Amino acid sequence: MPRKGMRSLCFSPETPSFRRSVSPPSRASLSIKHRRGFSELSVEQTIAASAALFAKWDIERPSYARVTSLFYESKGEAVNFIRSVNDLHKIMHFLPNDRGSGSEKLSQAQRLLQIAMKRLQKEFYQILSMNRAHLDPESVSTRSSRTSTQSSFSDYDYDASPDSGIGAVGDSISEVKEVSFMAMSDLKLIADCMISCGYSKECVQIYNSIRKSIIDEGIYKLGIEKLRSSQINKMEWDVLNLKIKDWLEAMKISMRTLFTGERILCDFVFSSSDSIRESCFSEITKEGAVTLFGFPEVVAKAKKSPPGKIFSLLAMYAAISDNWQEIETIFSFESTSAVRSQALKSLTRLSDAVRSLLSDFESTIRKDSSKSMVPGGGLHPLTVYSMKYLTFLADHSNILTDIVSNWPQPAKSSPPESYLYSPVSIGSPASAISVRISRLILVLLCKLDSKAKHCKDVAVSNLCLANNLQHVICAVHKSNLRYLLGQDWIAKHEAMVNQFAENYERLAFGNVFASLPKNPTAPMTPAEAKECFRKFNVSFEAAYWKQISMVVPDSKLRDQIKASIGRKLVAVYRKFFDNHISAIGDEKSVTLFIRFFPEDVGNYLSDLFIRTAGSGSSSSSSSKSHRPHLQSPSKA
Repeated sequence: MPRKGMRSLCFSPETPSFRRSVSPPSRASLSIKHRRGFSELSVEQTIAASAALFAKWDIERPSYARVTSLFYESKGEAVNFIRSVNDLHKIMHFLPNDRGSGSEKLSQAQRLLQIAMKRLQKEFYQILSMNRAHLDPESVSTRSSRTSTQSSFSDYDYDASPDSGIGAVGDSISEVKEVSFMAMSDLKLIADCMISCGYSKECVQIYNSIRKSIIDEGIYKLGIEKLRSSQINKMEWDVLNLKIKDWLEAMKISMRTLFTGERILCDFVFSSSDSIRESCFSEITKEGAVTLFGFPEVVAKAKKSPPGKIFSLLAMYAAISDNWQEIETIFSFESTSAVRSQALKSLTRLSDAVRSLLSDFESTIRKDSSKSMVPGGGLHPLTVYSMKYLTFLADHSNILTDIVSNWPQPAKSSPPESYLYSPVSIGSPASAISVRISRLILVLLCKLDSKAKHCKDVAVSNLCLANNLQHVICAVHKSNLRYLLGQDWIAKHEAMVNQFAENYERLAFGNVFASLPKNPTAPMTPAEAKECFRKFNVSFEAAYWKQISMVVPDSKLRDQIKASIGRKLVAVYRKFFDNHISAIGDEKSVTLFIRFFPEDVGNYLSDLFIRTAGSGSSSSSSSKSHRPHLQSPSKA
């Protein structure tokens, strides 16, 4: 209802609610002793005192009281006003409604009560309206509904009974909090009075109208709007992603202040009636809360599924899941069950969408159409992309555990048991995500293996597998994946890298190793020594030019391969060189048959694996000026 209409309803003397009479309770329920407790003199005094005070603050009279606030002008007089209303209402139960002087007094009391209710209704509206800043959810949520606080009326000798819900707090209350609580206390005092006098409907109408506008405004300012799936599907992903980020921020604020503050305020103001505080809170917040918790469901059902969408879905799942206890507490009423149901429905939809995207990710790896490996044996883009994806997934392992714990593995393509290395037992819920991750890595490695088989150079295919598997292991080491897969998994795959590296060395430099005698110090004729040097020159130069374009991005693996080749080649060649150089003859013969000194071999090996594919330059310059010049076969 518009605010103007509400004012008319609340304050017009023609409002039907104020023309009703208050019927006293059945006389049979009242004892004679209690009725005698109110003498005719005390009744007349109560009515007279009330009439004088109510007339002063009658909103229908053209006086200063008509444009000012009772609670603002004099808190003490406001407390007396409330006390007078309660006293008046109390004696009405003991006045006879049959004809006679008692009936006249009852009619007079009813008229006075209607005047008082109009004033209290106006005060209730003014306090809510004028204290919007102090009754905003953030201010209200700073205090607990279960924390007792100091009555703002204690200075006026008002009876703050235990049943009033007003107690004592520490002396150090900030000015803002104090003003906030004073307004809340005034509202509670008025609400208790109006409810006890039978005017709860008018009180609730004002409260709901003003407070719902505040909640709706808060939801709007947070950027939350009700969207349909068709609208989501038409959005560009960048636009939708911004809306998701806005929603995540709105979720924090809503749970921390917006709904929490409103629940505290409702519980406090209407503490005298469980049914009223429930109906008010439900009426004020349900629509906005359903809209807030409904957004993730609509996003999860959207058709657009870019690779990064899964992380946005996981963030929304976490936002609801992490706040689930607060959601159940704040929206605990039966009338707000729709809010809890919507939040649960969004969790289910998000879970289904995440599972679907995980399946799509696996399918993307399987269907990668590129058949060849990267030139030079470097990292395949599929490896880099997949491990970056899995690394981010590992950061959400707790949420993923909830999502995949009851998700069965495809029966026909479960990974071999040897790949299921995990720091936890396979039967535990936490192992479900470990199994999923290890499965996805297995799918990636199988895909890389199938690509390597298309490579004509077996040495290059082994180097490529070593490089890509090393990248996988490094990604696991540097992320939360190491906790999911465990050290056994890492050790097993490191052994595989070593095997691929050894295969590469054997295939790439096998002819060079074979050109040298098994016993480099064994005696041989000058002719045999010359032939051995010649074979070494040819094989080493051929291997060098072929392998100079190979790449090993990981420095640890690169140093490991170089060191291994150096141990098998440089050390053996040095012994052979030292033992047989004298058999070559004079300096001219040495120049003719020996192209590489031992240090030259080591220098050339240092050039390997640090160039980009197709590069013709080396990043190493050590002893380059003293090396023999090697002409590329393509330029020969």
